[in-house]
Amino acid sequence: MRALTLGPEGTYSHRATRAVADDIDFTESVTGIVDGVASGEYERGVVPIENSIEGSVTESLDALADRNVAVVQEIITPIRHALMAQHGEFDLVASHAQALAQCRAYLDAEYPNATMEAVASTARGVERAREDDRVAAIGHPDTAGDDLRVLAEDIQDRTSNATRFLVLAPESERSEAGGKTSLVVYPNTNYPGLLLEMLEPFADRDINLSRVESRPSGERLGDYVFHLDFAAGMYEERAKEAVAELEQLGEEGWVRVLGSYDSKTVLY
Repeated sequence: MRALTLGPEGTYSHRATRAVADDIDFTESVTGIVDGVASGEYERGVVPIENSIEGSVTESLDALADRNVAVVQEIITPIRHALMAQHGEFDLVASHAQALAQCRAYLDAEYPNATMEAVASTARGVERAREDDRVAAIGHPDTAGDDLRVLAEDIQDRTSNATRFLVLAPESERSEAGGKTSLVVYPNTNYPGLLLEMLEPFADRDINLSRVESRPSGERLGDYVFHLDFAAGMYEERAKEAVAELEQLGEEGWVRVLGSYDSKTVLY
């Protein structure tokens, strides 16, 4: 099975993708991953969707709202960040913006004068550190190799740090089986009580909403797209009824069910 994820080799996305595919290609754009799956070029794509410290990955949310793909699995992986460099003296720390944010307290306390540089991925930051002895990187300690020293491990602000990834497939592989469902809703309207009306179909049927998030639609100021995750599969009658009621509320816009799926925790 051929899969596409964030690269280069050694990213946390790469580690998650190894749980679903052996033939893995890389890009530095989440949108590129979703496009690659939507076009049928790739059988699977793996994108980060949410981190326990920094919250949702907005690029992933926006790409899923704009393209037709299926979500077929959720992968949760604990995140272990290490500080790596050629030696202990450096001026700049390079890593993905989320990794820098997840280690903010450590960096502020230990390296208050260092400059932070956001790059496309943690693996790209490691490459920068290999190329320049004045640069340190934040990433998984296994990516240090023989060229870098691991100066400190588990530097994330919270030991419970974990990232949730979604495994994408072509739209034709969308399934109703699984314990969790994701959908995107664009009401194309706004009035007092709209959000409450969107949530009531699930509350009335005792369906737990595990995530509710809004993103600007891009159409006009104050116009939003909503991302919902709930703890039920679309094979369940109560889930079908709730979504049908939601579709009636959003008849001026649209409701897109991304699919039902199961969750897997991967330890590295």
